[in-house]
Amino acid sequence: MNIPKRGLKICLAVFFVFLIILATVIITLIFTVFKPKNPEITVKPMGFPFPNGLSGNVTVKMAVTIVNRNYGSFSYENSTGYVNFQDIVVAEVPLESKRIPARRTVNLTTSADFMIGKLIKDPNFWKEIAEENGTVVLRSVATLPGKATMLKIFKKKATVHNTCDISLHIASLGVDSKCVSKIKL
Repeated sequence: MNIPKRGLKICLAVFFVFLIILATVIITLIFTVFKPKNPEITVKPMGFPFPNGLSGNVTVKMAVTIVNRNYGSFSYENSTGYVNFQDIVVAEVPLESKRIPARRTVNLTTSADFMIGKLIKDPNFWKEIAEENGTVVLRSVATLPGKATMLKIFKKKATVHNTCDISLHIASLGVDSKCVSKIKL
């Protein structure tokens, strides 16, 4: 079978133009739509019970909202978050493994076991309460190792680092939090 050379050249030219357009579209999507975006994580304590004594532990229920703005899902393994007052760990927060679907919001509940004795024994705790009109600033830190899945085909290891500054207003028992999250692939 003889194919004319002119027809073969046109066919190859159209094929290469199609490949160039396809590669351009894929590269554009990778650097725009599929570019990993940092998740939005908010942490809110649900009430703050008074301790029975000045040395015991207090368990505080926490509401955690994770907004996945990516076009891929993220599954993370069991992890532990920590709540710090300055450089002292004053609470541990267990985080059970979970899958966060693409472009979805997930609400979790967990609990933080605060070690009140550590806070009360620290002289900086009382100093901060006096200087900041009854407000204590705590910092929660969590690292979530897991896998990011794109289009249910491509899987890549990813880690989300989350830091929240939590302002606890002692007099009103109000809580404000501001979180910053970063994803690393």
